[in-house]
Amino acid sequence: MAEKKKKKELILNFDPNNPGISGNIFGLPFDLDTSDVVLIPVPWDVTVSYKAGTSLGPEAILAASTQLDYFLPDNPQAWHKGICMLPIREEWKKQNSELRPKAHQYIQSLEAGKNLQKHSKDLQKINEACTSLHQAIKQLSKQLLEQDKTVGIVGGEHSTPLGLLQALAEVNGDFGILQIDAHADLRKAYEGFRYSHASIMHNALDISAIKQLVQVGIRDICEAEMQLVKNAPERIAVFFDQHIKEEQFASVGWATICEKIVSKLPPHVYISFDIDGLQPYYCPRTGTPVPGGLSYSEAVFLIKMIKKSGRKIIGFDLCEVAPGEDEWDANVGARVLYQLCAHAG
Repeated sequence: MAEKKKKKELILNFDPNNPGISGNIFGLPFDLDTSDVVLIPVPWDVTVSYKAGTSLGPEAILAASTQLDYFLPDNPQAWHKGICMLPIREEWKKQNSELRPKAHQYIQSLEAGKNLQKHSKDLQKINEACTSLHQAIKQLSKQLLEQDKTVGIVGGEHSTPLGLLQALAEVNGDFGILQIDAHADLRKAYEGFRYSHASIMHNALDISAIKQLVQVGIRDICEAEMQLVKNAPERIAVFFDQHIKEEQFASVGWATICEKIVSKLPPHVYISFDIDGLQPYYCPRTGTPVPGGLSYSEAVFLIKMIKKSGRKIIGFDLCEVAPGEDEWDANVGARVLYQLCAHAG
């Protein structure tokens, strides 16, 4: 009761037309006790296979988020639910900075066809660190879920939500995943990393509570991943970006396509949003950009269609945002994040 009273007072005393509070996500006045939506920032890009930098995403999104205005035409009081981001853990940042160079050297040797024996201890150390990271995120997520919080992960690379997915399975039961992404991320232990950013959905499918995986915007997929999709048609549905565009070229509306996508999802939905699912115009510095993709408005419309269908968004992640010399990538990331927060729960 005290938290509800405090939250009402915060809403009454906060002017959404003025500049937000520096250091708080979106500049909002809420803390852990007064927030329905809690964000866990994970500054981690140890296993990225192309360009690093996504470990800086959570901090960049936090800094850019205070420039966002809160009013949404169809959800004008979205911010009233309370949104906060937990502090970025320095030990995760430190461990990432220690392990990323080792992973980079290992990947270079792998791509050059060199003997990998000298990297075996580093690979083992990286896999153990990733395991510990996911366990810590799972434990933290479970604590928050048991407090009736809606939890979102702000990455970092796309491997980071696994602990949250495991926690949701234990606390909430069965659910499905809507994945917006350029890549299928269905590779098994890609490049030897058990918890690679390219393996997140392969690992997620080991969770029996995840009944459906619906992938949207996919435009980079290998043969092994495609075989996995073919072997599990009842569990995995892929809406390839090229097929989406061809339907649109044939005058099929985006609303109709979204209805097909949403129809594949169960009542409870987790949204996994890799920023490279959008057109590279929106995310030029992400680790593995690919031509094609959704527009920002198309992605938001799809999220709204899930909510409109009566399905419940029980959690989410936003990953692979990498900042550059300006705030463009973080600016876009902050707005995607706000939409996810606004429609979750």
